[in-house]
Amino acid sequence: MGNVQPTIVPYEDFDVTADIKAIRKACKGCGTDEEAIIQILANRSAAQRVEIKEAYFEKYDDLEEVLKKELTGSFENATMAMLESPHIFFAKELRKAMKGAGTDEDVLVEILCTATNEDILCFKDTYAKVHERELEADIEDDTSGDVRNLLMSLLQASREEGYEVDEGLAEQDAASLVEAGEGRFGTDESTFTFILTNRNYMQLQATFKVYESLSGTDILDTIDSEATGTLKECYTTLVRCAKNPQLYFARRINAAMKGLGTDEDTLIRMIVGRSEIDLETVKDMYLEKYDVTLKDALDSECGGDFKRLLIEILH
Repeated sequence: MGNVQPTIVPYEDFDVTADIKAIRKACKGCGTDEEAIIQILANRSAAQRVEIKEAYFEKYDDLEEVLKKELTGSFENATMAMLESPHIFFAKELRKAMKGAGTDEDVLVEILCTATNEDILCFKDTYAKVHERELEADIEDDTSGDVRNLLMSLLQASREEGYEVDEGLAEQDAASLVEAGEGRFGTDESTFTFILTNRNYMQLQATFKVYESLSGTDILDTIDSEATGTLKECYTTLVRCAKNPQLYFARRINAAMKGLGTDEDTLIRMIVGRSEIDLETVKDMYLEKYDVTLKDALDSECGGDFKRLLIEILH
């Protein structure tokens, strides 16, 4: 929304032949020159990286297989993520979240509740091509109740995406939300879901302001006290994204590093996934919110080549 900045832009002096030679050299002989690989991958756009992967395959070998032999752990996973075009990467993350026993609903919420209409149409299309299955059918099978209704509503990609604010509608929606949330016993989820998944972000900001003046409560506090579990996560994510998407991503990165152990998969989705969209702005939000640079936070929470790659992506 508005003026957001990426950290990775297409490399001006891009020379695919030079890059594949340098990567081949980095993987040959004893030991791998990880630094050379990091310098190339973190300084090329996703489209350029895909070109490198294709050229490498034509001239030498399957680059993903070569790197899988050479690299390990989170560094390997981040590198694999960087060799996919972003929509394929996200389609694979959605599938991974639903495969096997149990569903990682946090990942579904993070990807779908922050997506634009265009993203969602792209995810559905790519998901079908890559997995030969329908994203909507899988989500319908793997989720239930109000969460399923909300995610299915998002998958319609019917959010109004302009910047116009209709004050009358904001007042009407705010009154509906008050009535649905605090006005009576139990929360009317369908009202929350409809408004949060269909209105444009500026319209929602206006609605939240009216909501607060009508109820005396911030909408996030109402959600916190009225909703539970994954539904609460969905609503909170949608509200935070309507207010400031980049601050939501900064919080998500911070949460991935808090407590015991680091959630490397989330860091990869956030840092690789946002690098060509708004990561520079996310960095600004991180510093503003946590009083420490994202680089310093990663420096103390991650290690090895994985850390070096993420920090190089931050530029």
